[in-house]
This record gives sequence, C-alpha cells and structure tokens, in this order.
Amino acid sequence: MHPYRTHSCAALRQADVGGEARLSGWVHRKRDHGGLLFVDLRDHFGLTQIVVDTDSPAFATLDRARVESVVTVTGKVVARDADTINRNLPTGEIEVRASAVEVRSAAEELPMPVAGEQDYPEEIRLKYRYLDLRRESVHANMMLRSAVIASLRRRMHEQGFTEFQTPILTASSPEGARDYLVPSRVHPGKFYALPQAPQMFKQLLMVAGFDKYFQIAPCFRDEDARADRSFGNGRSVTRGAFPRIPYREAMLKYGSDKPDLRNPLEITDVTERFKGSGFGLFDRIASEGGVVRAIPAPGAGKLSRKFFDDMNEWARCEGHAGLGYINIKDGTPAGPIAKNHGEGPTSELVAALGLGPDDGVFFAAGKEALAARLAGLARTRVAEQLGLIEQDAFRLCWIVDFPMFEFDEDQKKIDFSHNPFSMPQGELEALETQDPLDILAWQYDIVCNGVELSSGAIRNHRPDIMYKAFEIAGYSREDVDESFAGMINAFKFGAPPHGGSAPGVDRIVMLLADEPNIREVIVFPMTQKAEDLMMNAPAPVTPKQLRELGIRIVEPAKG
Repeated sequence: MHPYRTHSCAALRQADVGGEARLSGWVHRKRDHGGLLFVDLRDHFGLTQIVVDTDSPAFATLDRARVESVVTVTGKVVARDADTINRNLPTGEIEVRASAVEVRSAAEELPMPVAGEQDYPEEIRLKYRYLDLRRESVHANMMLRSAVIASLRRRMHEQGFTEFQTPILTASSPEGARDYLVPSRVHPGKFYALPQAPQMFKQLLMVAGFDKYFQIAPCFRDEDARADRSFGNGRSVTRGAFPRIPYREAMLKYGSDKPDLRNPLEITDVTERFKGSGFGLFDRIASEGGVVRAIPAPGAGKLSRKFFDDMNEWARCEGHAGLGYINIKDGTPAGPIAKNHGEGPTSELVAALGLGPDDGVFFAAGKEALAARLAGLARTRVAEQLGLIEQDAFRLCWIVDFPMFEFDEDQKKIDFSHNPFSMPQGELEALETQDPLDILAWQYDIVCNGVELSSGAIRNHRPDIMYKAFEIAGYSREDVDESFAGMINAFKFGAPPHGGSAPGVDRIVMLLADEPNIREVIVFPMTQKAEDLMMNAPAPVTPKQLRELGIRIVEPAKG
C-alpha cells in the first residue's frame, strides 16, 4: 500500500465499501459524539469523513491532533447509515473507520480558521495567505483561474496563434502609469523598468514576420490598487455580435467608457433646454460651455422625499456640489428644479424625457467631464437603489472610436488620450488636416458588466505617422528616436499592418467567480498599499547592496 494514500479525499464511493483505504490530508473539522470521534479529512480534491471509536488505538492520536494538522489515516471503507448520508458531498455515502493514524505535521493554534466561510480582515487573510488559500471558496477561485488560463491557451493554439515569452527587464515607456524601476549594477545610474505591458515586443514580433502571437504575461504598474471585478454558471450571455458603442456615445448615454448594460437607464443631454431658461445656475453653466445631463429614476415618485435627499447627499460625499432633481407624483412635477425652471418648461422637459406620472429624474451639471462622471455614478446608484440591475447575466459590448488626443487641463497642452501607438483613423491625412481633438483612433475595448475585460487597437506601423502623431503631442523627432528607438527603427525596415487586444485574465476570472474584488482571484495579492504582508515586502536593503547599485536613500521631507 502507498505510504501516503490509495485514494484522494474525494474519490471513495459506495462501490469501495468493504475495502481498505489510506488517505492523507488536513484535519478540517472534529466532532466528538461521546464514544465516537468524527473527523473531516481534507485534501486538494475534497473531503472524506473519518470515524474512530474510543477503543481504537487511533483514537488518542486523532483526538490530540489540532485542526489543520496533516495526518495519514488507514482504515476500512464502510457505508453510512441512511439517515447520516450527506447528499451535498461526493463521498457522502461512505466513511472510513480508522484503524491507524500517523501525524505527518502537527499544526499550532491557528490565527484564523480554515473551515467555514467567515469574513476575516484582509490584513489577516493576506498575512496568512497560505491558510486563506485552504478555504473552500478561495481554493475554488484559484482552480477556476487555472482552468480559464488553460482554456485560453488551448483556444489560441487552435486558432493558429504562437506563444512567445517577452522580456521582464526592459526600458521605461509611456503606458499611463508609473513604472517599477530596477537599478542596474553594471551600468551605474541607469535603470530597467518592469513592463507595464509587452506592447512594444509584441509589435516587434509582428515586424519580425510571425503571423499570430499571444502571451499570458504579467504586467507591472505602480498605481493605486483597485477593486476591479466559457461564461456560464447559469447566467445568460449577450448573444450574437456584441453591441458596438462609440466612445462619445458611451460617455453621453452611460457616463462611462465601461458601461454596465445590465442597467437599463440611459442618460440624456438636456443642456439646450436650460440655455436662456432663467433658471440661474443651470442657465449659467449651459451658457458658459458646460453641460446638463438627466438621469431617469423610474417609479421613484412613489418613494418618499428622503430617497431624493439621500441621493443629493451621496453626490456631495462623492465630491460634487450635489444632484438636482424633479420628483413627479401623480403626474405633478415637484422639487427644486421644477420650482425654479417654471411649470411650462418643466412639463415640456418631462414629456421630452418620456417620464411617467410617478417617475423621478436627477440632474448633473458642470464641465462636461465632471458632469459625465457624476451622471454615470448616479445612473449606477439609482439603478441599484431601485433594483433595476439585471441579475445572473453577462452583458458585453465593444467600445470603439476612442479619441486620439485630448486637452490636458493641467499642462495646458494636447496629449494622447488613450494609447500613443494606435493608428489614427484617416492616418497621416487626418493628422495633417483635422483638429487634433476631432481625430479618432482605431482603438477598442471589450466591456462586461461595467468591467473592462480587454483593451486593444490597430497599431501604427508607419514611421511618418508615428513622428507626426508625437509631434502633435509635443514630442520632437529626436524625442521619438531616443525613447522608442527599438520600435521606430524596426518600422523603417518593412512593418506589416497589425493589431491586437490584451484581455485581463484577473478581471475575467473575477466576473466568472462573482467576486467584487480582484484580489480574491490572485494567488498571492498585495494590499491596497502595495505591500506583501506574508513576505514583508517591500523591505529595506543593506547599505552594501545600495553601494553596489550606486544608490543613496533620500528620506522624504517631514510634514
């Protein structure tokens, strides 16, 4: 007999009754029923119930073993009584009557329990992540992640893609977040960067003549952590071609370029209805180039005024001035907006918005970007408060036609809005003849339930277009040659048109696992402060290491 096991803890069935078995695993739970001790033994695969009576030589060993101790149990497989069968457990029709037990590793008192699904503080869970990973739901998430990656790999190979591995140490590039820098010992004062994405290398693989490339690659970005979150599990999925929504339409209708289409509410621009209306605040905002957006609230008129006041207070807590509203009760509009806008214009506005006799509507006003953001957040909150979000569904869409450039209010200059290496729609002619803020890029995202699953683009493969695009954003030809030498030089030797997409595996698994936080599907995640509590990273290094790298620590100014 194998020294550790003949079966896994999920393998034994009714057909095995009468035979001998040896199992190894962790002591999951213990229950003392007088003359009998019951132990749930757990391994990677599942649970098996072990039973031992006080007369057995194995009793004392199991009785002393703390939960999470690793033990090997040998015994006879017996059928459970009909009234003790556990239909929720694959091994629920049998149990193993222990004749011998060997403790392989005794556990000390636990800092957190493994059995059960108690909610424990994140700091405790991450410090003892190896215990947290033993818990059923967390363990299942990691197995789901592995299955998703395996499925992705298989499907990519089936479609003719070739997998390559790109470097981890590279040069810094403008990907939209801060780089993690790695000092070079042999080149004092110079630094590598951990890749925010393998973007340049995958483009160079296209230039090198490979037809289809894929990689499941780690991406390193020094930014604040976010909770970001075969489809199935009983949930419906968008059928057929995913809706294609232009970026500007998404920002108008949903207040976000990551719209949750389970939410039926759509935002409407009502700026023109307040220009010259005499309603001071909205009239001034509309006349000075701002916008007014309306967010419907179906059936809210049947609720108390507290609902509307709470929404207004919520907006203030989000850092905005507040939310105006109209509250319609039995066909009569009321509230501060209705009062100040006037009876006739308010009735016309209500009719234009298609509001019913017991509906409500909220208003977000201000500069376009801020008003769109508030309207988008309010759209989500109203739908959540009114129970309008479609359940058990994955609703997917493409967001397309992203603007190539935007105006940076802080720097007072035109800059790239999404990705500097995308091909502008209209190519060089557009860059030379159009207002930069009107130029669209061949960029696209796939969004599911308000989460960006994948971002991609048709890439710029021509040096003349690349130089011109960067010139518009304030970069000289010399800047491009210095910062992107590898790519721009490669493009000068024959580069094919190419494009691609970069799905986020973590986010896909998060949605499939129905988890609200991305850290729930990562084996060893960091805290929101980018700390690894289990390995105590980041940590100080010795003066000798710093001298070897030519680095001196400058303490930040106090206060």
